[in-house]
Amino acid sequence: MTHMGPVSPERGDASVPGRPAGRPSDDEDLRESLAGLSRLASARLDLRALLTHVAEFAVRAIPGADGAGLTLLEEGRADTIVASTGFVREVDAIQYGLGEGPCITAAAERRTVRSHSLGRDPAWPRFGPQVHRLGVHSVVSLPLLTGEGVLGAMNVYARAENAFDTRAVELGELFAVPAAISVQNAQALARAQRLAAQLQSALTHRAVIDQALGILMSRSGCTPAEAFDKLRVMSQAQNRKAAVVAQQLLDEAVARARARHGSD
Repeated sequence: MTHMGPVSPERGDASVPGRPAGRPSDDEDLRESLAGLSRLASARLDLRALLTHVAEFAVRAIPGADGAGLTLLEEGRADTIVASTGFVREVDAIQYGLGEGPCITAAAERRTVRSHSLGRDPAWPRFGPQVHRLGVHSVVSLPLLTGEGVLGAMNVYARAENAFDTRAVELGELFAVPAAISVQNAQALARAQRLAAQLQSALTHRAVIDQALGILMSRSGCTPAEAFDKLRVMSQAQNRKAAVVAQQLLDEAVARARARHGSD
């Protein structure tokens, strides 16, 4: 396994024999991938879809890549995991099932991690041989870092050995910086959307509960506090949320009113 430090001499691009690393098309692929990231900011995508696009752009930006995946950390554990293609999902499932692998190392140690031959890499003695049998041999994992800390990591895989040279790592690190910002913005938007939905749900539930309390008060002449106690007791007895019981009371009252109106 090679970390950031002394690295092997640059080699030709693994996917196009004879082409030198750092050729102009590599830079163009990076520019187009970064442009794609910038367009994601205005796209109306949910968090998982946006992260999948980031992984797809990473494959284009990093020479030699066959697939990529992103993992976000929530409260110190892997949470949202996306992949650009099927074999990456399989590889990352092995990684998180075992609790060892390049993404885990990159996120925990906040540094770029690279392996030229996973099957022979002593860093992950259980993970490496398993993905070797799947025909996946090279990886570069990049932590997604912001001023607030590590968000997760991006794994970029290749089926060939020695797929990622010095230039590929450099391009990956250049891509990872704006990628982390895109991910952070997407997380913030997702949290805001969840909060808005929760607030809307709470307001809806409150309106239903208030109407149910009014029904109970009109039936028994009790005070608002006594009506609330009645609703709470009903909720506990039925083992259902108060909002659900309140909605049932409201539906029953509406049905009775309609029945009376129909009989007039």
